[in-house]
Amino acid sequence: MRDADFTNIHNYFERPVFEAVMQMAPRYPQVRGDMLADVACVALNRLPSRYIRHEVDLVFYLTEKERAENERALAEAVTHAFEFVQARNAMRARG
Repeated sequence: MRDADFTNIHNYFERPVFEAVMQMAPRYPQVRGDMLADVACVALNRLPSRYIRHEVDLVFYLTEKERAENERALAEAVTHAFEFVQARNAMRARG
């Protein structure tokens, strides 16, 4: 059996989602701490999985239109995720 190294395989959207969550966090002061990880999970689950080994693997092959669509989808997913986690937290606080 051949040795295989799978350690560098990851979802293309992970890093951009984590960065977007941290950038948007100040807009949602009631969403903090571990809840930010929940936001990232909700956002990632709304985006298609794009597994790559290197950033260039996907970016190099995307058209400008596809890049713009990815950016729009990412922004929408993160906004939705913040609102979802915020609403869930508010319901728990009432309940």
